[in-house]
Amino acid sequence: MAEQQAGPPDFSVVPGEAVHRALAGRRADVIDLVEDAYRLHGEGRTVNPPSYFLRFPDRPSSRIIALPASVGGEVGVDGIKWISSFPTNLGLGIPRASAVLLLNDPRTGYPYACLEGSVISAVRTAASAAAAARRIAAQRGTPRRIGFVGTGLIARFIHDYLSELGWDIEEFGVFDLSADYAGSFAEQVLAPTGRPVRVHDDAESLVRASDLVVFATTAAEPHVTDPSWFGHNPLVLHVSLRDLGTDVILGSANVVDDVDHVLKADTSVHLAEQGTGHRDFIDATLYDVLTDGYTAPADRPVVFSPFGLGVLDLVVGAYVHRRAVADGSALRVGGFFHELDRYQSAGAS
Repeated sequence: MAEQQAGPPDFSVVPGEAVHRALAGRRADVIDLVEDAYRLHGEGRTVNPPSYFLRFPDRPSSRIIALPASVGGEVGVDGIKWISSFPTNLGLGIPRASAVLLLNDPRTGYPYACLEGSVISAVRTAASAAAAARRIAAQRGTPRRIGFVGTGLIARFIHDYLSELGWDIEEFGVFDLSADYAGSFAEQVLAPTGRPVRVHDDAESLVRASDLVVFATTAAEPHVTDPSWFGHNPLVLHVSLRDLGTDVILGSANVVDDVDHVLKADTSVHLAEQGTGHRDFIDATLYDVLTDGYTAPADRPVVFSPFGLGVLDLVVGAYVHRRAVADGSALRVGGFFHELDRYQSAGAS
């Protein structure tokens, strides 16, 4: 939280390199931060309104999403993430997603930091997946074979954060619609682990060969529809949210981050709700798992579908900002707020 002072807080910018440095080597801390954020959320000590989707009729595959939120407790920060997803960027040789994160002082409402948000977003997504995997695996048994469907930036971050859990992995699997992407991920990300890596020709063979499956694709609608693929009852981190057909969802135990948030925007669980007319197939939230209010079964597939909560971005962003201020990499912008006398500002036109 911004330091208390007489006037508005100082305003600073934290660029991407500083964000990366603040988070480097601190994956265990970030997983714990994200778990704490879920606990605050489950205890009703956050405000997390619905995300707002800005869509474009002339660019139907693209969108920009606003995620406002507020976190209480010791964090004490309000703010908003503004994140774009333009898949056509890949053809330009730049990442699909870009983002900024604004942090607001809860005392005055003034923004006090603007951070490069794409790394924060990827990190909080990966830490969320790792937190769920750690807790659910503790109930069901440690996975030995991990498979990745989709091999972009998010998959890389999820691998990094899963590696923090210290599991003894026997084999990694990879599948991507792009054989080049799959091969690059296998060689550059997974091969350095020293574990065997198998590049699969299709999603089915990967799913059937994996104890834990990570879906991190850009799929706009379900493409995995056969529940028999999951007959060995794997743990599924359904991070991309739209890969699984309704029959797969209904045949699984379903854990989500927030019920109301995830049942929208044509996610797989949203489609299942529309198809059945109810949401009884959702078994628990991650908060239930963290607080021992739910035990994931070992005799069914378990699917974790995290819509992504803005409170997670704020918790990680506030952590990054504190570190960046401490090491001098936050760039202070003097005079950012103008005419602070209330009588002057009241007459401004």
